[in-house]
Amino acid sequence: MILAKNLTKRFGDRTVVDHINFDIPQGQVVGFLGPNGAGKTTTMRLLTAYLPADEGQAELAGLNVFNQPLAVRRRLGYLPEDNPLWEDLELTEALHFAGRLRGLTDDASRAARVRAVVKSCGLRREIGTKVGELSKGFRQRLGLAAAIIHDPEILILDEPTSGLDPNQVLEVRDLIYELRTHKTVLISTHILPEVTATCDRVIIINAGKIVADGTPADLAGDMADKNRLHVELKGPKDDIRRALAGLPGASQIVADEIEGSFIVESAAGADLREGVFRLAAHNDWPILSLRQERLSLEEIFRALTQNP
Repeated sequence: MILAKNLTKRFGDRTVVDHINFDIPQGQVVGFLGPNGAGKTTTMRLLTAYLPADEGQAELAGLNVFNQPLAVRRRLGYLPEDNPLWEDLELTEALHFAGRLRGLTDDASRAARVRAVVKSCGLRREIGTKVGELSKGFRQRLGLAAAIIHDPEILILDEPTSGLDPNQVLEVRDLIYELRTHKTVLISTHILPEVTATCDRVIIINAGKIVADGTPADLAGDMADKNRLHVELKGPKDDIRRALAGLPGASQIVADEIEGSFIVESAAGADLREGVFRLAAHNDWPILSLRQERLSLEEIFRALTQNP
């Protein structure tokens, strides 16, 4: 449903999007991650026909984005980062206007869609309010409602939860989760737990290039050059640290001051759980916690996007 092939965009001598390739099938929700300036927003503008590409091609629903931009936009819902809205219109007036722009010319059908998106985006309490008087959170919800007013097959959402409080973030996350059953979604965000909760797949971009593409679990597996074992034993902390450091294969012991436990790092393939069990039994230290740790998406993101 969303295809990028050698997609490239330059501004002067600077290459912002550098020959990127990906293919998103129907019904998949994909998180598009990267640090500020990585090329996320520019890529989304290329995919939505807001910018021309210098090289490569893009397709949405089998349509060439650059040769058939109007046909593409009929199949697409786009929430840009700056979320432009019509300040002087009342909320439902703004949605009716967005609907007419999207080709919903039949009054009854358009009114039904307005009622549907007002409900799904949690906007009922703001009916009658002018757009310019809405809070940041409700402006984001209105932008999302305008993006889905014509019930598009594809959604491209650039920071849809920007500026929302935690409750509003959860509400928008739930809405995106519901949309995944019948839409293809590409979403950029800096809120990494949101990606873990809603996305089937993660694409990470840095300096205009894709540096990772896969599920969070796949990415963690690809980067697992060491194992980490979370260990909490009941006994003298200094003695426990020394004993853990002496385990064959242990490379580093890190104290977790908050939990009062230790993280034991070892080379990939080494499983220290049996050694910890025998150590605890030998010293009569009750085991309070023992679990393997997987790299978090935040750690993966930092490792792939930090400057060398």
